[in-house]
Amino acid sequence: MTARPGPKNLITDVPGLLVGHAQDDIVKTGVTALVGDTPFTAGIHVMGGAPGTRETDLLAPDKTVGQVDALVLSGGSAFGLDAASGAADALRSAGRGFAVGDQRVPIVPGAIIFDLLNGGAKDWQTNPYKRLGKEALDDASPDFALGSVGAGTGATTANLKGGLGSASIMLPSGHTVGALVVVNALGSATVGDSPHFWAAPFEIGDEFGGFGPAQSYPASRIPQTKLSQHANTTIGIVATDAALTKPQCTRLATAAHDGFARALVPSHTPMDGDLIFAAATGARPLEDQIADTLYLGHAAATCMARAIARAVYLATPVDGDTLPCWTERHA
Repeated sequence: MTARPGPKNLITDVPGLLVGHAQDDIVKTGVTALVGDTPFTAGIHVMGGAPGTRETDLLAPDKTVGQVDALVLSGGSAFGLDAASGAADALRSAGRGFAVGDQRVPIVPGAIIFDLLNGGAKDWQTNPYKRLGKEALDDASPDFALGSVGAGTGATTANLKGGLGSASIMLPSGHTVGALVVVNALGSATVGDSPHFWAAPFEIGDEFGGFGPAQSYPASRIPQTKLSQHANTTIGIVATDAALTKPQCTRLATAAHDGFARALVPSHTPMDGDLIFAAATGARPLEDQIADTLYLGHAAATCMARAIARAVYLATPVDGDTLPCWTERHA
């Protein structure tokens, strides 16, 4: 069986999904929003020890609300949770949301990274994230930039600047799977100081340089981290056009965590808030409930690993960075 990236190699290769960014380069932070043409089914799985989230309890399979309007990824630690409020305001103005009598209540789960110690000016008087959340929602488009943009603006890893990444894959079943991720990991995406990415075995073409796997790595070496900075967390979304239930979305998000483990060393630590949302638009039915969901989970993990490497590979430098970009060391 063969599979290939979608035409954009972005999560928006899943029909009906759009992504928007907003950022503040002075604060060195930002927001990224994923929104559907219509509400979509969603799930979540948390593997990190220090998550920051909004409205994620309702994504559990036993909770009443079946679909959401958007998902928001933000910088700012707990302050960044306000970004989802801005996105919700924009959706409400557009007449979107869960119908309650004559009211519409947009359902917008969100998650945050900690980027408060990355060199930006954090002395704001008014929380900027509600504004950034609305701007990100308003910016939603099938085409969007990768690297040092949106919620990845101020992201870092143990040894390099982090960023925002995305990737997609089209399966022989006809389903499309995509990943979107903000890489702000405690660990690293590259093998030591080399240009090689941990995710190299899953690379398609030269989407993050085509360097291939590292030839060796000492198994006894303690992996590099940025534990002393307490500036961590990788958060992401995997999406598909498959018709999935909330339990199946939860399983898709769970499987996608393999992508974190393949692309970041270490991952899922006590000081990371590592989590993954799953989104399913439901446009394409499953023909085989077992085989299709198996391959969707594998594709989600593979896309996530590739998206993580692309985030770091495509990061760009700006004044005041606390860490170099991959291109500054290896291009």
